[in-house]
Amino acid sequence: MIVGLINPGEMGASVGAAAAGNGHEVLWASAGRSEATRQRAERGGLTDCKTLEELVSRASIILSVCPPHSAEDVATTVAGLGFEGIYLEGNAIAPGRTRRIEQIMTGKGARFVDGGIVGGPAWQAGSGTTLHLSGPDAGSIAGLFESSPLRTNIVSDQIGAASALKMVYAAYTKGSTALLSAILGVAEKEGVRAHLERQWGAEFSEQTHRRVAANTAKAWRFVGEMEEIATTFREAGLSDGFHKAAADTFTRLADFKDAATTPSIEQVLEKLLK
Repeated sequence: MIVGLINPGEMGASVGAAAAGNGHEVLWASAGRSEATRQRAERGGLTDCKTLEELVSRASIILSVCPPHSAEDVATTVAGLGFEGIYLEGNAIAPGRTRRIEQIMTGKGARFVDGGIVGGPAWQAGSGTTLHLSGPDAGSIAGLFESSPLRTNIVSDQIGAASALKMVYAAYTKGSTALLSAILGVAEKEGVRAHLERQWGAEFSEQTHRRVAANTAKAWRFVGEMEEIATTFREAGLSDGFHKAAADTFTRLADFKDAATTPSIEQVLEKLLK
């Protein structure tokens, strides 16, 4: 099977590696990509086909694993290039948006699978990362990763179900990290952080510091995800305010993207309150 991978980012490269480890040829297009992306692709055993046009022409399955804000543009471009195979929309986006992308792809003759990834990069089975899938062709994607480090779970045959599961899962895991960050920021601003942490207890305070600081490197990626979760809540008839606020919190921490080391909690709070 020839598989095309769009965007060998931190997550995408590991997804491609999981398929390549099962004997599939996994293509990626290096045109316009960074040296860091090239290194991740090489680590994953991916084959450089240079251009997106070449990738689309050769692949029978395309895996889209990119930042949420790019998902619709990527799908539109791929559909415009005449792709008629199976397209996995594997990005952290609202189910309503997923269904719009389905229309883009199927309108041009492609088949469509909805996907949502829960967990970190799947380089090893111990990561526990799961690709949740939905749609009539979900089994074709699951088959790529059988016995690989990337687990799969078919949610249903309905497009949007896998995206919805991803949204509600991350609404808590990443949303609560944003909430804890903001709580510490307010406590720091008001000069009561030491008293708050004494009330929390040493163990919970230390866990919170580690969790907040560790997530700063990925805060830039979480902004779009929080916005998609806000849309998901709004489309379900619920308030989108909490996750809009979470997006703002992660925006304030986005400058830690390329930090060489994990910042201290004091550095995090300084950036948050700046």
